[in-house]
Amino acid sequence: MTMQNTPLLMSRILGRGAILDPDVEVVTLQADGTHRQTLKQTWDRSNQVAHALKTHGIEVGDRIGSFMWNNYRHLELYQGVPSMGSVLHTLNIRLSPTDLEYIINHANDRVIFADEDLLPLLEPLWDKIPCVELLVISRHGEGGESSFKNQIDYEDFIKDQPTVYDWPDIPETSPMGLCYTSGTTGKPKGVMYTNRSTYLHTMAESLTDTMELSSLDSLMGIVPMFHAMGWGLPFCASMLGCKQVMPHRFMVPDAFLKLIHEEEVTISAGVPTIWQGVKAALEAEPDKYDVSKLSRLTCGGSAPPVSMMRWYWDSHKIEMIQGWGMTETNPLGTLSRKVAKRSHINISEDQQFENIAKAGLFMPGLEIEIFDEDWNVLPHDGEAVGELCIRGPWIAAEYFNDPQPDKFHNGWLVTGDVAKIDTEQYMLIADRSKDLIKSGGEWISSVDLENHIVGIPEIAQAAVVAQPHPKWDERPVALVIMNEGKELDQTAVLEHCSSAFAKWQLPDEVIVTDSIPLTSTGKIDKKTIRAKLNEEGYQLPDLRE
Repeated sequence: MTMQNTPLLMSRILGRGAILDPDVEVVTLQADGTHRQTLKQTWDRSNQVAHALKTHGIEVGDRIGSFMWNNYRHLELYQGVPSMGSVLHTLNIRLSPTDLEYIINHANDRVIFADEDLLPLLEPLWDKIPCVELLVISRHGEGGESSFKNQIDYEDFIKDQPTVYDWPDIPETSPMGLCYTSGTTGKPKGVMYTNRSTYLHTMAESLTDTMELSSLDSLMGIVPMFHAMGWGLPFCASMLGCKQVMPHRFMVPDAFLKLIHEEEVTISAGVPTIWQGVKAALEAEPDKYDVSKLSRLTCGGSAPPVSMMRWYWDSHKIEMIQGWGMTETNPLGTLSRKVAKRSHINISEDQQFENIAKAGLFMPGLEIEIFDEDWNVLPHDGEAVGELCIRGPWIAAEYFNDPQPDKFHNGWLVTGDVAKIDTEQYMLIADRSKDLIKSGGEWISSVDLENHIVGIPEIAQAAVVAQPHPKWDERPVALVIMNEGKELDQTAVLEHCSSAFAKWQLPDEVIVTDSIPLTSTGKIDKKTIRAKLNEEGYQLPDLRE
């Protein structure tokens, strides 16, 4: 007996939730309250978007840009554009005009959908992106104009279009999504996701052992939909029929907590700086919001401090799930749960948190490995540190129109992370290779230092970067943001660190600051910090003598 060889197409799963549970809501925060529509309305409108694009002349494989916050119209594009066989190119709204100009032209985007409040960011580009034929403006009653010659209101664009589209039967290897890495070195690089890769990623992300996402959940995706396809969550939620809650442009802790409270959010996802801010807001006004329905917070982008993960569990019984991945991995690579294996059922809570502090276990379907400089596989003993590589059905094999062969080795994606793998197969990120600090021939992990420093109650946030040093090559410097009304001297920070680090690994200087620059995806922007420190010419003492 042979099985049906049905291609793995996103059009086959994205409307499932709307068919099974049509009246479940998609809720978007707006300036004057919330916008609400059902899963059925969302799917109908996604079909209308596809018809409108086809009427404009968009064909299978064409790229469609979105320049939008997390909201219901962006979700409609997530469903309609891939289903019609076109490619949704989510444009990062925090990129520089130079990078935006490059990626729009490199992708050859024919249409751009933009939220009205973001139009000023596109204004300088119009004469430089000749590939764009049409601007579709998503209005939220807040004003915002564009000088682009060919523009139309989103609602006018889709109105009177049919609510049923005959989705094309295309190869499962056809592209459906395009994201560009943030270009920390050189030009941004495009990662093209296929129907097959995203279909498999969606299935894996919905597993019980992953995020335990189910149709019963009310999901609030804080991770931007313009970053690595919102970690794939809009696809999972559309397939399962979750309630979806979206913060739109209101990216502040009080807005998140209001939605968690009012929309009975059960699971959310964002970077560590988001959860630090929410923690501070909950501590400041512990009785203002009911977060009792919230059971899981997924955290990725950079390593969350164990002290914060413990606080959420001890204070609210909210499990923090740590994930590791990249734009190139669709993005889910590994995940850490509080209890991740049957053999862990009876381990102590301290051991559980030791495990969540690790970057996690590799996802079903993927393989991870660490290599030395000569491409020899290193032992999984928790000691050996090497170049982290990953392979599997949703891992990039090359960049879009930009091969970059040094990023790939014998079928493995070379991640740029330095890691170790322990005997239980947990992966532990030592650092980004470019953020490791090499001092006197020895490596210092900036991530380990940061997470240790944030364990000090007076400190809200920390960043550790390398500074050039005439004798030792590089030395660590720490920037810290204090919690409100708190003070701390450098000696106390160094004393705290000396309990876990050798004297030569301690920061040479601890600088108190009001803000720490973040990248376009909410990670600590170490490149900018290093440049700023160099500009300001801090004279660093030599603590290694």
